[in-house]
This record gives sequence, structure tokens and C-alpha cells, in this order.
Amino acid sequence: MKQRPLILISNDDGYEAGGIRQLADMLRDMADILVCAPESARSGYSCAFSAVPPLTLTRRDNMGEGVEVWSCSGTPVDCVKLAYDQFCRDRKPDLILGGINHGDNSTVNAHYSGTVGVALEGCMKYLPAIAFSSCNYDAHADFSALRPWVRMFVRKALDEGMPRGICWNINFPNADEFKGLRITRMTMGQWVNEVVTQRHPRGYNVHWLVGHYRNDEPEAEDSDQWALNHGYIALTPMRLDVTAYDYMKTLSNLSAPEDEA
Repeated sequence: MKQRPLILISNDDGYEAGGIRQLADMLRDMADILVCAPESARSGYSCAFSAVPPLTLTRRDNMGEGVEVWSCSGTPVDCVKLAYDQFCRDRKPDLILGGINHGDNSTVNAHYSGTVGVALEGCMKYLPAIAFSSCNYDAHADFSALRPWVRMFVRKALDEGMPRGICWNINFPNADEFKGLRITRMTMGQWVNEVVTQRHPRGYNVHWLVGHYRNDEPEAEDSDQWALNHGYIALTPMRLDVTAYDYMKTLSNLSAPEDEA
């Protein structure tokens, strides 16, 4: 009999988050599932890893039969690195998944997201990888409407693979039904009013990073934000190579600096 695929799942909401539990449950009949996720929330960690502090792994048993669960004291990328090294030496994952994230990781949020960091780490290991996120931020969100779509995406990735250096960033609108799927590009936008400063009673300032997202091209129908705002699932292919090839020619006239003496 053909061996079942092995899927490694992590996130940035922590191993006890509802999204990662639901994702594992959606796929347990399709593959062997290995979960290695942070012991608590690590949102905004992107591709950060722990260069100095030592890390610990703890075995957990909270997702039922057919799912092996570990928590890690580090970042989402730490989780992937440790799981890959400690648990996958004899059997490499066929697919690496991040999510399901409780919150939107479209547009520039993808650069900050630990969930997307998981997919990028898989991509750096030349493995098919997908980041799943929902625009529903509720910690108790019911993601059952995502199930047939998640299974379709996973099946396609397992059957066909992905080009080297490419991963998928998939975002779902906050809805019980979806109008369909759009293959999109990243929306140009930015976070504004990002800092709230208040005076501490002991006489120094404290700062909170908050902010408001501003879509700088709300009418761009090929963008991920447009798709989500109009009820569509947004699949944005991402690549590791961020070289601006079209700009290289503009810089080609640069040469050694002239002697100013």
C-alpha cells in the first residue's frame, strides 16, 4: 500500500488555538499529521527565529487520534526548524501548512505574519507550503465553511507539488459562504497611525503598536483585498526570490565612484 502523505502544521496563534485544531481535523483522514506550534501566541513574528535562547519541545495530546502534537517555546519558524530536524529525519513532510490563522494575512500583513513565515520556511526547504488565514478574528471562530476548500487546496498541492521557491498565501473572507476563488496579487497598502503613546504614572512614556490599515488601491480588482472585500477567497502565490528584476536594468548604469580628489 502507498504510504500516506505527511503534513507538518504550525501557526502563530499557539498550539491550543482553534484554527490549528480545526485544520488538523479537516485533514486527519487525508494524511499523517504532525503539529508543532508555539506554546503561546507569536503573532507578528514573520520569519524570525531564536538565535540566542535555547528552545524546548513538549509533547501534547489534545487533538485526538492520528495527530501528533508538540509545542515549542520559540517562534513559528523555530517550530518548523525543530520539527523538521527532530521528527522528520527519516521521513520528510510532503507539505507544510501554516494556520488556520485567526485574522487577515493579505496585503502587506503577509510580511509580518508568523503564519506566512511558516509557509516561507517550508518554501526555503523546497517543500510545497501553504498559509491559511481567515478574516474572522474571533478566537472561537467556526471554520467549518473552509473545510472543502482547504481539502481541495491541500489535495492539489500534494498531487501536483509547487515550483521551487513558490508557496501559497490563502485568505478567506469572514463569511459562511464564498463567491468563489480569485488568484490575486498583493494589494499595495500601509498601516497608519501605528503608535499610541501615554504617560506612565511613574513619569515615563509607554507606547502601544496599534494602527489602522489603509488600502491604497481599493478599486484594483486583481488584488487580494478586493477579492476579500467582495466575498472571494484570495490565493496569492508568493516567491522567495524578491529581486526586482524589472528594476535591475535601471540600475545597470551604476559603476565605481569617481575619484573626488
